[in-house]
Amino acid sequence: MEAVGTLAGGIAHDFNNLLMGIQGYTSIMLMKVGEDHPFYAKLRSIEKYVQSGAELTRQLLGFSRKDDFDVAPVQLNDLIRDTVGMFGRTKKEIRIHEDYAGDLRPVAVDRGQMEQVLMNLFVNAWQAMPEGGDLYLETRNVELDRTAVRPIGGKPGHYVKVIVRDTGTGMEEKVRRRIFEPFFTTKKKGGGTGLGLASAYGIIRNHGGIIDVQSRPRRGTQFEILLPAAATAALAQAPEPAEVRRILEGPETILLVDDEEMVTEVGSEILKELGYEVLVARSGKEALEAYARDRDRIDLVILDMIMPGMGGAETFTALQEIDPRVCVLLSSGYSEDGQARRILEQGCRGFIQKPFNVRTLAEKMREILDGQAA
Repeated sequence: MEAVGTLAGGIAHDFNNLLMGIQGYTSIMLMKVGEDHPFYAKLRSIEKYVQSGAELTRQLLGFSRKDDFDVAPVQLNDLIRDTVGMFGRTKKEIRIHEDYAGDLRPVAVDRGQMEQVLMNLFVNAWQAMPEGGDLYLETRNVELDRTAVRPIGGKPGHYVKVIVRDTGTGMEEKVRRRIFEPFFTTKKKGGGTGLGLASAYGIIRNHGGIIDVQSRPRRGTQFEILLPAAATAALAQAPEPAEVRRILEGPETILLVDDEEMVTEVGSEILKELGYEVLVARSGKEALEAYARDRDRIDLVILDMIMPGMGGAETFTALQEIDPRVCVLLSSGYSEDGQARRILEQGCRGFIQKPFNVRTLAEKMREILDGQAA
């Protein structure tokens, strides 16, 4: 499973680069047409499909160990309520029953990844109840001994249990044994990718937890998740910033560094449409040569994190040796956590995840450049 996870992470990275090309050219066309143009709605639909593809890669990255987590203490009762609330608003045929422990211990998890796990389980339950049914959610504090934690190599102690149970069609034992395998699905073509439960398995295991399933035909299905309890209290969730409506432009010079030709092509066009002067480097070595030659006029470097030979981390360190004040925006198909987080801690000014649209890129660039000028 671990080897498959590594493969899945590599596929997700390459797929995000493909989506970046599609999203980039779609964004450029949207900049040139008004809402009354006959192709405007179709272009917006392409953007939605790109986001669907990006969600698929997030599931792949959740299964892969390469995508580390932004871990913080979380109160699972609140997280489950919020997630099932979103789910329930569109699934009125499902009756939801909630039974949460009032003294539930916090857990140290990545909130976004855990929301993904829960939503995958809720959707799986909904698909097993095509004519409606009941979804039962429970949380409990439990204590595990050495025998119970041996399969995950964990430590005995306090854990939090989450139970998700449905009254759906259930499954045969031969299906139950394979339910967490990547790309395994019993759904008809177009009904599922077989990645939802595989990504849930990977996310829970990467958090030091256990996920198990029990099911019988016509008797429903029950998923159980066990996560180590955290020693510190849960943090309040910060509100999301409001979206900036106007696309921000600028006159500065940008060095765009990426080994994928499709990314440098579409990236250059986007930056030029926004008013920037663009220099391109297709490797870490080319980036160092370009920056050493033109450092006096380069205001920002957009640097890909994953490149053959000299990767983003090594390139960033070398750029800092040339100019300790170098201004770098890191870009990657992986998330901001893990390797990207370490580069940011070394002085990188920001991060943007592929595939991104014009508005997101423009806003992030102005945030960095205007902050540099202040």
